Amino acid sequence: MVVAGGDGTINEAAEGLVHSGVPMAILPAGTANVLAMEMRMGGSLERAARNLHRLRPHRIPVGHVSCEGGRVSRHFLLMAGIGLDAHIVYHLSAALKARTGKFAYWVAGWSLLGRRLAQIHVEFDGERRECSFALLSKVRNYGGDFEIARTVSLFDDRFETVLFQGRSSLPYVKYFAGMALNRLEGMKGVEIARTASVRLSCPEDRRVYVQIDGEYIGHLPAEIRIVPDALTLMIPPEYAGRHLGAGVS
Repeated sequence: MVVAGGDGTINEAAEGLVHSGVPMAILPAGTANVLAMEMRMGGSLERAARNLHRLRPHRIPVGHVSCEGGRVSRHFLLMAGIGLDAHIVYHLSAALKARTGKFAYWVAGWSLLGRRLAQIHVEFDGERRECSFALLSKVRNYGGDFEIARTVSLFDDRFETVLFQGRSSLPYVKYFAGMALNRLEGMKGVEIARTASVRLSCPEDRRVYVQIDGEYIGHLPAEIRIVPDALTLMIPPEYAGRHLGAGVS
């Protein structure tokens, strides 16, 4: 199957192909096609179509999230965001996004400046952390402009989990600078870990949103885990070679 569209469209198609043997190839479109950027399939849709014959099938793990007490169950290819970024996605103006693209996300983000953020309990490896934004990622690129997770690939059987602390949005000015300069690792208030499964909840009487692959899906509590050997994705040989070894052709 060939899917042309943004990350949300690709996610919808992948949901129907998980646990099947049907390979999925993509033609990048949409506001910010993070999957195409991860595999370095830049350029026009037409150029990507001309290069489809070069792609090779690989089985990859995907993420799975169950939230709202099990009422919502979805798979994802790229990332799950809980807290601040999901709040932005939830309050995004669809009309503004259609007219201005990424600018709509900046508008929604600036509306949070100075506000008190809900605190999230994150449990993995038998321990509990607290943060106001949790990102569980299978890709390096975030939103088309930055890299938050630095050492993960589509082939990995663990998420790179990045936790941002802060009771208001003000520390995120510093975090944003760290993202822009690729200096998040080691920054005070930021924790990076490798996880295969995570539980998230909010002890406060506040609704905390969850997004996957840039689309809102529900709210906490949530359980997020890796699903191994889940999907056949058509991948450029250069990307597979970098992450699986020089023997890949």
